[in-house]
Amino acid sequence: MAAASDRLDLCAGELTLALVPAIGGSVASFQLSGIDLMRPLSAADRAARNVLGVAMFPMVPYANRVTGNAFNFNGRHYAFAANNPPEIYNVHGTGWHRPWRVERADGSQVDLRLDALADETGYLFEASQFFALDASGLTVRLSVTNVGLDTMPFGVGLHPWFDREDDVTVQFSARRFYLEEPEGVSGNPISIPPELDFTNARSLPDGWRNNDYGGWDGHAEIRWPHRGVALAIEADRTVGHLMVYADPKRPFFCIEPQTNASGAFNRSGGFEDPEQGAIILVPRATVSATIRFAARRL
Repeated sequence: MAAASDRLDLCAGELTLALVPAIGGSVASFQLSGIDLMRPLSAADRAARNVLGVAMFPMVPYANRVTGNAFNFNGRHYAFAANNPPEIYNVHGTGWHRPWRVERADGSQVDLRLDALADETGYLFEASQFFALDASGLTVRLSVTNVGLDTMPFGVGLHPWFDREDDVTVQFSARRFYLEEPEGVSGNPISIPPELDFTNARSLPDGWRNNDYGGWDGHAEIRWPHRGVALAIEADRTVGHLMVYADPKRPFFCIEPQTNASGAFNRSGGFEDPEQGAIILVPRATVSATIRFAARRL
């Protein structure tokens, strides 16, 4: 098996993929004939092992924020520590802060493993990522297994970063829009405001956006006309939420497919409401989500 610190390079047709397992089990770059489809990891960020500089990292054993750094489940109180300063909340789980082990690697497929991990959140879990690159795209299957003694709520997701350019457009369909409350917390769902509806391809908002779109149909596309490329995101039915982060002051944006709504574990009825996407796993149970990133030329 390859060492966790190795960079792994995959190639299929015109597509190339680089993985950095030691930096949160992350993608370092994804390119079509040298054209970036995700924001690439810089040499400086790689040397510093800065996971916030990668092209994409996994979110596990839950996606996005734990509001108030605590939740109650099955009569037990679970408390969390902030894990992404200067933010005050725990965000994106703990898998992105850990090195992943290379289980298997060949020219176009890689299996990464995160061995059984007891962390400060009260979760005991193990996880895997399977990457398969072919001539038209990248398929990622992210799985998590509850290896603890208690039934627990789980969620998974992927957190890619994309270069922001003046002509970039985004397109996807969803049914609900979650308002953003102070400190990045996701609030109550409402109908989608027309100016934030991406059913038809449109430019990124001019102002700050950090919102969860619920009832996502599992299809999205990002286009960079100046670069002459597009990237389609296709997710299985387990993945019902899409998080959109866009700050006009930054040269990147994020479109994050995830199973659970941001803040689902703290929302009234969130564990029982299937729309919130919390996945309850009994001991030894596993949940998987498959997400594909298909590249094409414009």
